[in-house]
Amino acid sequence: MPDFGNIARDPLQSVPRPGGIAARARAAAGAPYLNDLNPEQRLAVETLDGPVLVLAGAGTGKTRVLTTRIAHILNTGRAKPGDILSVTFTNKAAREMKARVGAMVGQVVEGMPWLGTFHSIGAKLLRRHAELAGLKPDFTILDTDDQMRLLKQLLSAENIDEKRWPARVLAGLIDGWKNRGLGPEQVPAGEAAIFGGGKGKKLYGAYQDRLKVLNAADFGDLLLHCIRLFREHTETLRQYQARFKYILVDEYQDTNVAQYLWLRLLGQSTAAANILPASSADATGPVTAAQPPRLILKNICCVGDDDQSIYGWRGAEVDNILRFEHDFPGARIIRLERNYRSTAHILAAASHLIAHNEGRLGKTLRTEQASGHKVQVTSCWDSEEEARGIGDAIEHLQRDDGTGSPHPLDEIAILVRASFQMREFEDRFVTLGLPYRVIGGPRFYERQEIRDALAYLRIIHSATDDLAFERIVNVPKRGLGDATVQILHEHARKRRVALTAAAAAVVETDELKPKARSALRDLMAAFERWRAQKDALPHTELAEIVLDESGYTEMWQKERSADAAGRLENLKELVRSMEEFETLAGFLEHIALVMDTDKGEGEAVSIMTLHSAKGLEFDTVFL
Repeated sequence: MPDFGNIARDPLQSVPRPGGIAARARAAAGAPYLNDLNPEQRLAVETLDGPVLVLAGAGTGKTRVLTTRIAHILNTGRAKPGDILSVTFTNKAAREMKARVGAMVGQVVEGMPWLGTFHSIGAKLLRRHAELAGLKPDFTILDTDDQMRLLKQLLSAENIDEKRWPARVLAGLIDGWKNRGLGPEQVPAGEAAIFGGGKGKKLYGAYQDRLKVLNAADFGDLLLHCIRLFREHTETLRQYQARFKYILVDEYQDTNVAQYLWLRLLGQSTAAANILPASSADATGPVTAAQPPRLILKNICCVGDDDQSIYGWRGAEVDNILRFEHDFPGARIIRLERNYRSTAHILAAASHLIAHNEGRLGKTLRTEQASGHKVQVTSCWDSEEEARGIGDAIEHLQRDDGTGSPHPLDEIAILVRASFQMREFEDRFVTLGLPYRVIGGPRFYERQEIRDALAYLRIIHSATDDLAFERIVNVPKRGLGDATVQILHEHARKRRVALTAAAAAVVETDELKPKARSALRDLMAAFERWRAQKDALPHTELAEIVLDESGYTEMWQKERSADAAGRLENLKELVRSMEEFETLAGFLEHIALVMDTDKGEGEAVSIMTLHSAKGLEFDTVFL
């Protein structure tokens, strides 16, 4: 009998075929990145076939699941880096995901060209097929300033009064339509009628035509053009459906209609025809008729939380996540319910509140951490008392956190519903000398509308405040642009006087055009009138009169952007804050001291809106 024991084996015979069962089993067996996952997380990572919806509650490790899932797909040979489409909402999230995957599987992650934000991937797709969208591959992506200039040109061409119908309002409408996947011809007549005396649709169409002439696109176009391109050129769509073997989406509850349509097109199930073996044509006997194409379910995994949908005001549609099973039949839903961020008492309070929400898929968060401190509910008479109480509590924590050690200020946060509620806390912390930082925006007194309002009050208090005058001379727009300001500066330098004195002199000459001269004369007369009222009226009432008569409040009332209402609330809060001071001079001095507060990089209490707090963690939170 031959001795087969000494025959050398071909080393290639022992190497499993990439992507095969043996290769996947070997990779999974040697995957240390799976060891630290809990059972639900591991299930979400290893369920690689068909559509999957991962309902990830707050603090349950959704980022770890997404990144580990990508690493697992690559490690098991299921797909090459270029075959994976992974979409995030922010560039920061994309960078973090790439770094984490790189730490697990090495430099192979550098070959993932389709990991990025919706807009970055949309831009990449559009540049590859620009001609199909009527553009050239080197098209320009307009920023907000360029977009505003273009819209102003179109309003001027249509003889539309820009004061009555501001360009920024039209920009907001167009952005909203694009977020819903609507081109000019698809905008409902009722919506188009609300701008420019019924010219909204015409202006939108003219704007899109002008963009093509300029070989340009705005951010909304990066998805809108792709949607139209995929619908009108199905061969191109099929190429990408075949290319992307795996699709992963982060924060699915925050997708708007356009993002949803874009994903639905790429994530559609693809048909695989049943091809008979070549020998069947020569076989004797009856030939079986070809079966209908077999649907191959797309490997799409969306991670999100219907309980964390907080961006409806900017177009996000929570219904996208609620109808996932309808959109992707056969989808598997995996719930991540083990929370690693909060204590049991906090989770219980949050779960009890969110249970009252209607239209949710439902989940119950739990934790293995200690119960921790109970949530404390405190009643305050007003916001001023609330700020005093929280300030005192933070000072106490700063001395002793309950263990005999000082509580780090960096681990303390105050969350407010809207930005105007920050003002009392900022004032109180300045009084106490407590360092603080505002997250997600400027401090209250540094906001545009507050600085503008203060500029009006500063000029009334001191007519020689040139910086304040220059800030608001054309706010709201009065036709007093840079050319007018330049004339005033030259006049002031020659005569060594303040800008207000120069303005009073210039309006009596012919140096300005009649329209500008009339507008400047009216403004100077208004300041004289307000100064005369300064000592006769309470300064809070004077502030309201100034904001009203100057047209500043009306300017924001006509503004239809998402933050206009917040700016109006901030102006009301500014007037309320003046009640604490006896005179306008005392109030302005207080503001100067607040603005001069040290903004060092040391420890500080964080103040932010609830929207800005998403995903952040602190040891102590005042809500």
